[in-house]
Parts: sequence; structure tokens; C-alpha cells
Amino acid sequence: MGKLKQQYETDGYFGIGILHARNGTNIGTLWRTAYILGASYIFTIDRKYQKQSTDITQTWSRIPLFHYDDFDAFYDNLPRGCQLVGLELTDDSVPISEFVHPPRAVYLLGCENVGLPRKVLDRCHSVVSLPGNFSLNVAVAGSVVAYDRVNKIGGRLPERTDVAPEH
Repeated sequence: MGKLKQQYETDGYFGIGILHARNGTNIGTLWRTAYILGASYIFTIDRKYQKQSTDITQTWSRIPLFHYDDFDAFYDNLPRGCQLVGLELTDDSVPISEFVHPPRAVYLLGCENVGLPRKVLDRCHSVVSLPGNFSLNVAVAGSVVAYDRVNKIGGRLPERTDVAPEH
């Protein structure tokens, strides 16, 4: 009997998250963007998310949010065969315009005031930078990376189902 190979529009997946997030609103904004742009999950490291009333898409019910107490716990639980991609302005980072996204990736962002520590960057498979000489808001930076991925390699995006407003 032959092997059955399932075919998907695109193979792979991605997760995206923040190390040392300072603002819960940024986590919520990134969560919503991640859902809309087809991420499989999001995560936080060293700061838990607190539900916000502004979550009009009920993102919590659509894709999971994982929390890790520290970077080592996060790193030890990376999915098998997945590449860790850090987003940081460094001398040796790859400009996003030139970056080839891996099929299975986890994108890691640091908080705006300190970024990703060197010991974290050293454990990333790739480090990518966005244009400019200053840090963007972390949720905006994550949104740009997620959009760039979808724009370059596609992905499964959620379908919109409009529901008639209740009277």
C-alpha cells in the first residue's frame, strides 16, 4: 500500500511572541494581528497577558497564547524542526527585504527599550531587522514581520464570516 501525502496550500506554520513585554496592549495587538495573518500561536516570555475589553475578535478563542517563565523554558519547548528568528537591529542582522522566511518559524521580539539580549540572539537561527535606525513599537514590528511572511510565502488566513448585528 502506498503512502498518502496530504496536500496543503502551503506547508509550514509560524508562531510569534514577545520577551519581557512591558505593555499588555502590545500583546493584545500582536495577538489580533497574528490571528488575522495566519499565525498558529503567540507566546509571552516573562510576562503574562491579562485579558482586555478591546479584543473585539475574541482572539483568545481562535489561536492559543502560551506563556513561558523564562527564555530557557521557551527555548526547550520550541517545536521540532522549527527555526527561531529574532527581530533586532544589529550590525549582522539580515534586512527583512532580503530575508527568506523558513517554512516553520518562531519569531521572537524584545521589548522596545532593551530589545533582545545578546545571549538570546546567539541562540537564534536567524536575526532579522526592519528598515530604520530606531525601534518600532513591538506590536507594529511583529505585524510587519507577519505581513512580510504572508506576502512572500503565503499562508492559510482565516475566513471572514460576517454576522448580522443583533437588534
